[in-house]
Amino acid sequence: MKSAAKTLVLLALTSGLLVQAQIRNFAHVVVIVQENRTPDNLFQGLCSPPFGNSRSCSTSPTGRQYDIQISNWRDNTSPRGVTQPRPVALANDYDLSHTHPSWLQQCDEDAAGNCQMDGAAGIPCIGTCPARPQFAYVDNSTGQLNPYLELAVQYGWANSMFQTNQGPSFPAHQFIFGATSAPSLVDDHAGTFSSENMLGKGIGAGCIAPSNRKVQLIDSNGVESPTKRIFPCFEHNTVADLLQPRNITWRYYSSGADSIWTAPNAIRHICVPSSGNCIGADWNANVDLTPVDVLTDIGACNLRQVTWVIPTGQNSDHAGINTGGGPAWVASIVNALGTSWSSSGHQCDYWGNNSNDATAVFIVWDDWGGWYDHKPPTALPPPEGNYQLGFRVPLIAVSAYTPVQFVDNNRNDFGSIVRFIEHNFGIPEGALTFADARASTNLTSFFDLRMPARPFTMINAQVGAQFFLNDKTPPTDPDDD
Repeated sequence: MKSAAKTLVLLALTSGLLVQAQIRNFAHVVVIVQENRTPDNLFQGLCSPPFGNSRSCSTSPTGRQYDIQISNWRDNTSPRGVTQPRPVALANDYDLSHTHPSWLQQCDEDAAGNCQMDGAAGIPCIGTCPARPQFAYVDNSTGQLNPYLELAVQYGWANSMFQTNQGPSFPAHQFIFGATSAPSLVDDHAGTFSSENMLGKGIGAGCIAPSNRKVQLIDSNGVESPTKRIFPCFEHNTVADLLQPRNITWRYYSSGADSIWTAPNAIRHICVPSSGNCIGADWNANVDLTPVDVLTDIGACNLRQVTWVIPTGQNSDHAGINTGGGPAWVASIVNALGTSWSSSGHQCDYWGNNSNDATAVFIVWDDWGGWYDHKPPTALPPPEGNYQLGFRVPLIAVSAYTPVQFVDNNRNDFGSIVRFIEHNFGIPEGALTFADARASTNLTSFFDLRMPARPFTMINAQVGAQFFLNDKTPPTDPDDD
């Protein structure tokens, strides 16, 4: 009996050790960035079959409910103060302004400084615009959005993810890569940020833009003065500068050297501009201007430890320029990671089934795109608070260690993603002293590293990886609205 008792004790101790002996951290972090959507616009499918029902969603969520508003969207131009949303195609033929003035218009700040979130009707529309074009949700009658919806319900969804900036894509991508859109550390700490996309004739962004291209600055009082416009070539540390001294590898996939979405082109010491080209050693080693190469690198077991994946315009979800490929594009990346063990001849296991090579994936949209969303942001304290935080954007977290249908209700922003990267690789959280220091969360709530790795199940999509690998269509550039 004593021997049996000892055996039971040993088994119990061993079981306890096994519970603790999954993984200590993720070997890889992949940040997939899509464009210009809100949860209310893109994720209405979480509130209807087959992914949910009306009870799955609430504007005062409890438990696993999604914070999605399906009717009675606030509209200060309507006699009743509300309007009913209508469906629109993902690849629609109009775009909405998402500049800082448009942000202010939609916010409609009250006397106490809080966003009433009822001013979207005043946002300018470009293209073939229907009545009340801002009050629309993406139609999923063909199942085109199913990859996004399946990822949200199978893994982790953020009810309160906010873009850090109150404006469009250029500053948003700077925050995602470097935790600030300020020209320098001093500017960031003083509350001065680049706040818009490029100004001036021609195309191009960053240190290799034409000399007449400028970017608008906003000061700590929230003022965008015409006298405060500078060439968009900045100098401050980024996430990459935290990684390299620790021999943590990184790669940034994007479709154009001078794109407003290619954040490293605006960091002088990474770009090292010369005759209209970035020639820096870090640029040449780590910036890949063919986004589909991420699929090739995963298949070749050549995934870097930290990866940013920026789409082509066709696969971006950006209104007015996308062709509807975004959901399948994202699914192809997740599926490549999930099946790397079987497809690579057991050379790598980026899902983490049988190794310590697991990957955490964050799928995030860079800004709200001018679409309606009901959930107001909370402004940060001065001096940064007059440009931070922006409106809500979708965020999905995916890994073998994310519980099924996990819903996070913490208030997160792009700085939270940077904090996660810092935390995961043993870097002091807030090390950049930018949005990573101002964020209050680090997204670790999405992962339980003590649980057994979940087996991967393929995400169904209308086209697979081979479509993107074989697609020879020239990538479209984002617009500069």
